[in-house]
Amino acid sequence: MKSRRRSLVPYFLIAPALLYLAAFFAYPMFQGLLLAVYDDEATLPLLDGPTVDGAEVGRLSQGSGITISDRQGNRLADADVVDNDEFATGLLTEQWFQVSGEGIEGDEVSGWMPESRLRVRDEAADGTVLGGTIRPRLGQSGDPSTALRAEPNESAAEIGRIGERVAVTVDETAVLEVWFQVVDAETGLEGWAPSRFVEVFSDDETGRIDRGTAGEFTTKFIRKMVDDRKFSSAWRTTLMLIGMILPLQFVLAMAMALVIDARLRFGSGFLYVFALPMGMSDLAVGILFFSIFSGNGLLNSFLEAIGVIDAQKLFLTADTQGWILFAIVLAELWRATSIVMVILVSGLQAIPRETLEAAELFGASYWQRVRHIVLPLLKPSIQVALILRTILAFQVFAVVIALSGGDVVTVLANETFRQYFSLRNNNVASAYAVFILLLSIASAVFYLRAVRAQEEVRPS
Repeated sequence: MKSRRRSLVPYFLIAPALLYLAAFFAYPMFQGLLLAVYDDEATLPLLDGPTVDGAEVGRLSQGSGITISDRQGNRLADADVVDNDEFATGLLTEQWFQVSGEGIEGDEVSGWMPESRLRVRDEAADGTVLGGTIRPRLGQSGDPSTALRAEPNESAAEIGRIGERVAVTVDETAVLEVWFQVVDAETGLEGWAPSRFVEVFSDDETGRIDRGTAGEFTTKFIRKMVDDRKFSSAWRTTLMLIGMILPLQFVLAMAMALVIDARLRFGSGFLYVFALPMGMSDLAVGILFFSIFSGNGLLNSFLEAIGVIDAQKLFLTADTQGWILFAIVLAELWRATSIVMVILVSGLQAIPRETLEAAELFGASYWQRVRHIVLPLLKPSIQVALILRTILAFQVFAVVIALSGGDVVTVLANETFRQYFSLRNNNVASAYAVFILLLSIASAVFYLRAVRAQEEVRPS
């Protein structure tokens, strides 16, 4: 008996789809979830010396209060990082020059000195320092000469001294990042940290850890979302809109689908008219309804024309939030009912005409056929329509922005955008996005269990 050879064609066909899902769905989804629960700047390692090669002695959490006991410069390997905004936030630097000139004993000396000790006299066209003179120490007693170091660092060995006002040439320039020796105000932990991660207060002796370089899992972004002053309002408004829109939308979509399925004369025309809003964007629909409800819009003009009002009425203000919600509901009904209608029409066309004709033959009225035959057989399509429409309702955004500006009436999607764009808080924005995702998944599971086709219901 010959063994059947397994065909590899299906695996080759599905491979691009799996790669697409991994690259454009799974990976972004994982990164989004990670942003909501992982803080990559949570802690800052303290080192035993002011160099990147130092050994770690402990870690301080972001925001920890500190005292500063010492400071020292550490040479940057690449001075161009000073122009990198992300790297240079809070960065303090010192500039050192390697100079050559006549020492205090008349011999030629060469070594490093800080920028503060050199008065620049000669520069190249690109601003590079070529030479200068040693600054005098005004108002100070003691040795007026300047020490030259073996390395661009105050703690480096002294290799010579040079007198004041002596002309020198600059052989090399070095940029140093300032490091602080910090002590944790609570635990007493002591170590060195780069200046770009430390916020120093005005007294130059105290400060706090501004950000870290090591991450950890945390719930603080979720807590920030829940404690956000607009979270409760956005959450309630989103649920309120869904509760008002979905029942009305389903009834309207069902009526539209039944009209189209009745195969009346010019029935295709009804389909085109009903589907027209699907060709408009959310923002365009929001602007359209804003023009209806604005002070000089269509609604005011109509009410004035029939004598209901004598002057223009303001519908979309902070004092008329009810009217704003009403306008949003109307806009969403007009914009998205056609989506539900198309799904229901496709489901109706799959119902055998013979079944309906047999019911009619046995005396079932039209409403009895709809209730006992059409709706039960339409449950799979109703499932899809409810899941899709609820998920889209959780994401409603542009219509709310157009009709309320996003301040008077807000929803979860708008708060996600506000945290990301206005407040530049990607982690809290991700927490909002994950919250919307969880609500969408919960609603989908609810509909899959609550609205099941007849063959899906198991006998008890």
